[in-house]
Order: sequence, then structure tokens, then C-alpha cells
Amino acid sequence: MKNIVIFGAPGSGKGTQSDKMIEKYGLNHISTGDVLRSEIKNGTELGKTAKGYIDNGQLIPDDLMVSILASVYDSFGREHKGVIFDGFPRTIPQAEALKKMLDERGDKVAAMIELDVPEEELMKRLILRGQQSGRADDNEETIKKRLVVYRNQTLPLIEWYKNEGIHHHINGLGELDRIFGDICAVIDGI
Repeated sequence: MKNIVIFGAPGSGKGTQSDKMIEKYGLNHISTGDVLRSEIKNGTELGKTAKGYIDNGQLIPDDLMVSILASVYDSFGREHKGVIFDGFPRTIPQAEALKKMLDERGDKVAAMIELDVPEEELMKRLILRGQQSGRADDNEETIKKRLVVYRNQTLPLIEWYKNEGIHHHINGLGELDRIFGDICAVIDGI
């Protein structure tokens, strides 16, 4: 089983590369953003709570996210090829909680793949995405808040996963196929 954390700042290409990984390797995908947007769209209590955090550029509380992830993960059954965790973990306590949740199921994260993209490129990508998709959280003010949160709370995960021995750095700038080739080299080596 190849459970993979795809890691990077908002706009680094996690969703795009996850789609390619799903197609090639038959992995399941848990995008915390997609799960949360679905809850918000459906007007659930979780969605209403999550919307308050998201609208302020804040992260969802850990216990809430871990219980959501565990439920989605368990829905795949025991015979899946692996899961791409996209948008989670975002903090060291979340990484510890994910490790614990997987340990309880006899599973683990096989690789953390970091897509590294400079901030000025992230701003361009996210503003364009907001214009194309109409995503309310892809406006300049909210993007700046999200990048500050990323730098302060999420970047320390790189060292945490290096200490776990499963961190893989990928240059997230350039041709999609070259980036995907670099990702495939990591997955094929697991």
C-alpha cells in the first residue's frame, strides 16, 4: 500500500498532480479542500463551522479534520492500493495524528512529496484560478493570509518528514509532465 502525502503551498499543483497519480497508479484521493467544500455546499454543521475558519484564512481544528479523514479513509476498505493525502497534514500535530490514525489500521505514510513553487508564482496561479473557477478563497487578500499560515504553520512539516525519512523534494516549476515524471520516480522507488 502506497499512502502518499502530497505537500506544497496553495497553488503548488497538488490537485493537478494528484489527478495524474490517481490515473497512473489507481490510488484513492482525499483532498481536505474538496471534502470541506462539499460539506459547505451541502450546508452541514461541519460545513458551517469549516466555512467560518476558511473565510478567515484559518486552518480547521485538528480533531475535526482527523475524524473526517479517518471516516473517508475507512470508506475505501482494506484492499486499496493507497491514498493520496492532499491538503493534510498542515501542521506537525496533524502529521502526528495522521501517523497515529494509520498506525491503528496497520498502515503508514510511504512518502511525503513536496511540490516547491516560489511565492510570486503561487500568487499568479491562485489569482488566475480564482478568476477561472470563481473560488471565493482565491482573492489576493485571502491568498496572502493563506501563504502566511502556510509559512508559519505548515513549512515546519518538511523537517518533520525529513526526520521520518520519507521526505522527497520536487521542483514544482516548469512542465507538468517533467514534474509528474519526478513524482513517478519517487512512487516507483517506494
